[in-house]
Amino acid sequence: MRSLVALSVVFLAASVSASSIFTVPLTKFSRPRMTGNLKRAFRAHRRARVSYLKTRTTSGQTTAPATNIFFSGYTTRVGIGNPPTYYNLVVDTGSSNTWCGASSPYVRTPTSIDTGEAVNVTYWMGNFSGEEYLDQVTLAPNLVLNNQSIGDALSYHDMQGFDGILGLGPVDLTLNSLSPDRNETIPTVMNNLVSQGFIKNQVLGVYFAPATNSSDTNGALTYGGADSSLYRGELTYVPMTDTYPASSFWGINVTLAMYGTDVVIPASTTGVIDTGTTQLLLADNFFSAYVNAIPGATLDSTTGLLEIPTSSIPLMQPLNFTMADRVFTMDVAAQLFPSNEDIALGGVAGKQYGVVGSLGYIGVKGFGFVLGVTFMERYYAVFDADASRVGFAQT
Repeated sequence: MRSLVALSVVFLAASVSASSIFTVPLTKFSRPRMTGNLKRAFRAHRRARVSYLKTRTTSGQTTAPATNIFFSGYTTRVGIGNPPTYYNLVVDTGSSNTWCGASSPYVRTPTSIDTGEAVNVTYWMGNFSGEEYLDQVTLAPNLVLNNQSIGDALSYHDMQGFDGILGLGPVDLTLNSLSPDRNETIPTVMNNLVSQGFIKNQVLGVYFAPATNSSDTNGALTYGGADSSLYRGELTYVPMTDTYPASSFWGINVTLAMYGTDVVIPASTTGVIDTGTTQLLLADNFFSAYVNAIPGATLDSTTGLLEIPTSSIPLMQPLNFTMADRVFTMDVAAQLFPSNEDIALGGVAGKQYGVVGSLGYIGVKGFGFVLGVTFMERYYAVFDADASRVGFAQT
């Protein structure tokens, strides 16, 4: 599992020419080596995240840099209040509430407005509850939102190593998170960037790059469009699916997946693209087809990761996903965690662990895979809410 990475932001203001990009570097963020409770949390992450994804329903552009934290995901540095207090928030396209207070307490300022609502959200391996506020939110020096909804976490569970979450999923995911107004949705950061005139289009570009250490600034968020300097060639757009439950998130269809000449996903299957999931996860039947094609590959009982014998690595084949009539290839290197991550992953130094994992159930209609951080470290992703599509291009 890769770490939470802090993201930087580039802003293209509507009043500025398209060639003007303002980049804000972010501070590296590190977490302790995975041992004890962290190791158990890592093993439980896939099952809990998948359960959450299956059951949780319901003008210019800006780019921000990202830092890899503990080889598991990405965070972005966000200022809240005026004067702002800065928090490292997990970048999560699989949820939509934005909140802080897990590691550093929410600091109220004259711009903080208590809405009188309580907020409660359950995530992949944790939850938070607290009070909902409206406040000023600084995503970049020239990108300051007014009256953005922010949760103040008064209690939380299993939220280690970061301050909160920046929710970048569909707005309907905020339903049932407030009380007493459970039927009320909460405008997301992306909603308010459009309504307050900072960007014309509700489009988010995501760039991740493979980390070289456990706290690497190696990613970027682009608010309002795609940053063509961060990918090669043309974007291929895949329509969002109407099939439930993937349709509640950034759900798309893979029409075929092949490992070399072995079929992994034989027909059109619906799944999710998610920045909050570390690995590339496959339904058990698809995962078995993949594992059986790699000589000697077994699940490691300590980490829950796929362990691949060193002797099998020269024999490994590309893993190809077909979407929108284009093949997206995960070469052998992309299918493996770098060996210098073994200890951080809770494993044994010198062993080789694979990034492909199991969802923990047989594939069903509406949820057969999750393309997580390890896929997006190879392909730039564009989350286009206006056109109901997700774009991909090679980085």
